[in-house]
Amino acid sequence: MTRVGIVTQARMTSTRIPGKVLLEAGGKTMLAHHLDRLAVARHPVIVATTTKTDDDPIADIALTHGASVFRGSENDVLGRFAGAAREHALDVVVRVTSDCPLVDGELISEGIDCFIAEADDDLYLSNTLERSYPRGLDFEVFSAKALLDADTNAQGSVEREHVTPYLYRNRSGRAIMRSIRRSADASRFRITLDVPEDREVLMALIESHAAATLGAEELIALLEAHPEIAAINSGIEQKKLGQ
Repeated sequence: MTRVGIVTQARMTSTRIPGKVLLEAGGKTMLAHHLDRLAVARHPVIVATTTKTDDDPIADIALTHGASVFRGSENDVLGRFAGAAREHALDVVVRVTSDCPLVDGELISEGIDCFIAEADDDLYLSNTLERSYPRGLDFEVFSAKALLDADTNAQGSVEREHVTPYLYRNRSGRAIMRSIRRSADASRFRITLDVPEDREVLMALIESHAAATLGAEELIALLEAHPEIAAINSGIEQKKLGQ
């Protein structure tokens, strides 16, 4: 049987909003929302955090919500993911990030099914290669074998901190790329948590529109129906790799 694990990275030190994953909306931390929505995918969830004591609250929340915890280097996030994959004997790894509190477990599950159906260790499948979903619904699926190859061969701070550049830049020369695309482009929307404006959007969506109970298509429809909310963070420019 193929063992799939959803690995999410989380830490307290964020340059723009320190401790952002512990901010609350609708009576729950953003990390709790994130983990509850990942549980919908029906695969084990592993929170990859650091060994720093500052990140103990992240580990505590993860365990409370039924997730496993792997602790490793703060800056070598690729090594952290590889360690989590080894410790849990994963065959397939799904990478998500904890600054996506409204990530859609059902959408991720569909991506996992597509990956397994193709059954190729060199496959890299994501809804970020050709962005058509809102930022904040991001996921990547790849084999543990490809991840461990990246861990062995990736060089430089960008490849180690951002986990997957070695894979999606096809540095191995063997990668097979597959995109999960939405029929209509909704990439203009942001439901991630990177800057204060993002937090304002998430608070409005969760506390006034029950967004924590909605799937990807319902979230997009909600944003389309409320342009005043979408406008709050529409001018934010996402940080580039290495920034």
